[in-house]
Amino acid sequence: MSLPKIPAAADLNNENCSCGEECCGGTAGGTSADRRGSFVKAAPYMTGRISTPAGEIPVVSSRLGFRDRWGTFRTRWGIGRSRYAIAPGLYALGAPDAWSPVFVTANYKMSFDRLRAASSGLNAWLMVLDTRGINVWCAAGKGSFGTNEVGCRVEATGLKKIVSHRTLILPQLGAPGVSAPEVAKRTGFRVLFGPIRAADLKAFLDAGMNATPQMRRVRFSFKDRITLVPIEISGIVRNKYFLAGFLLWLVATVLGAREIRLMGLALAGAIFTGSVLTPALLPWIPGRMFAAKGGILGFIWAAVICALRGFPPAGTAGYAAAAAYLLVLPPLSAFLAMNFTGSSTFTSLSGVVAEMKTSIPLMLLSSGFGLAAAVASFLLKG
Repeated sequence: MSLPKIPAAADLNNENCSCGEECCGGTAGGTSADRRGSFVKAAPYMTGRISTPAGEIPVVSSRLGFRDRWGTFRTRWGIGRSRYAIAPGLYALGAPDAWSPVFVTANYKMSFDRLRAASSGLNAWLMVLDTRGINVWCAAGKGSFGTNEVGCRVEATGLKKIVSHRTLILPQLGAPGVSAPEVAKRTGFRVLFGPIRAADLKAFLDAGMNATPQMRRVRFSFKDRITLVPIEISGIVRNKYFLAGFLLWLVATVLGAREIRLMGLALAGAIFTGSVLTPALLPWIPGRMFAAKGGILGFIWAAVICALRGFPPAGTAGYAAAAAYLLVLPPLSAFLAMNFTGSSTFTSLSGVVAEMKTSIPLMLLSSGFGLAAAVASFLLKG
């Protein structure tokens, strides 16, 4: 889904940007004052403006209000996620001066909110890149949090007129997209990659802008993983096939069809296992591939379903039905677990591609045999 163009806030000298309209995120059109006006006045996180040699800069609060937290909650559930962005440009936090640090971030509002909240009590400049509303890590991989955009944004904001130092502090997760030597050559600003987490910024500054090994370490804790589960669930719930299946299960429940009720329970459990349980238990499940981890838990769940049906199964049809559950449920959990690779810091693009090439054919093969077993069970009953 393509994003609507976002008006630039505080791109005060965009008309002087030599890299052109496309480089500056398509913000040309109208005067700089026009682009500053209505958007800045309407933004609830703005507290005023500060005068600088390059013009007035919007001042933002480090306090997150109800609307900020509500926006985060909605976005976690996939509601309006593709539009959760702020205007790229330069913002002031506190009362910064010519020697205050310049933090660079993405215009995904959650990234911006995390940065300003973690910088409470600091006087700093926040330079927001146009990443099309994508977070720092993903935008660095896609190229929108990149060397070209950093260089353009320095020019577009008139940063050289505002600060006397020549240092930009970028989040470490933005490093894959940014060439520090190229930025220095193009703008005269050196790039320092700060800590992984915004919460460590104050300690980073107190240490003379030196990051400790702990600040460089990517952690993906239980809390981090569970935080990402809602977006996985929302994607499933919005799927038309899921909705159709849920309605079928609901009708069967009302009519009292025991086997179909059990099928609904089995599928719901497989979905929960792949999208919630696997991410939660990720480090403790054997194997490296996410699909394998999901498949293991899916097989355990399938065994539970078979036990609920009665063990040993009754007759040939019962064995065929048990085989269907054991062959269909693990691939479903495996597929949903593999989908979590896009949310995890444990994976790489090449690793995900290799996992998909190995896992998807096996999932399809297992599911095909499972559906055949289900058909056989139905025919044998008839």
